[in-house]
Amino acid sequence: MNSKTGAPYFADDLEAMDSASRYYSWMLDAFAPHIGKRILEVGAGSGNFSERLLDWKPDLLTCLEPSANVAVKLEQRLAGAKNTETKRGLLADHAAGWQERYDTIFYINVLEHVKHDRDEVVRALSCLKAGGHLLIFVPALPRLYGRADELFGHYRRYTQSQLMDLFQAQPVDIVRCHYWDVLGVLPWWITFVLLRRGVMNRRMVKLYDTAVVPVARFLESYFTPPLGKNLILIARKGARAPRQGETS
Repeated sequence: MNSKTGAPYFADDLEAMDSASRYYSWMLDAFAPHIGKRILEVGAGSGNFSERLLDWKPDLLTCLEPSANVAVKLEQRLAGAKNTETKRGLLADHAAGWQERYDTIFYINVLEHVKHDRDEVVRALSCLKAGGHLLIFVPALPRLYGRADELFGHYRRYTQSQLMDLFQAQPVDIVRCHYWDVLGVLPWWITFVLLRRGVMNRRMVKLYDTAVVPVARFLESYFTPPLGKNLILIARKGARAPRQGETS
């Protein structure tokens, strides 16, 4: 998803991430207790994460992707998957017809692409049933904003307080909000800030997934890091959130 520039997303980078099996497994484990049966993934990309959600045997899995070149890959990848539909466009294009339709909504490396992220959160909550969960994974630490972020069309990298602030005055309980992947901070800073590299390749991703992720996962099973390359937020919807067109 690249809603900032309106240009096609970098499909090669998404394909490189397909080799990050340990990374996705770690991420899914963090969200697993809160994944329901009616799932929406906003900004599904080429389906790296979506395909793994099929293991939950959802009653409904909707995968939404605005970038036409990537949506083609998503549609091909999930063709024939049971109880699964792929849609093109932004959530704003569909939200009016999806009110309180889902019990789980994912934003995996997506919210940073959205200029008006607070409005997007309200929109997502309107599509979520009471008791459902909004599950968010974003890049963290503004000081890590580098060439790759620019090319990916990121408006920002978040601090913990910035991310939580999006939910002020909303009918939700923040179940968890914490930094993730502390060992990734230095490699990211060196590669994309200091050296100004702009792309990821499969070899780089595979090396990180094999050498770093298992160690980071082990360490963070014992402590919550005070900072990290990413942030995870889990929000549970309480009373009815404002519908589209209503004021909060």
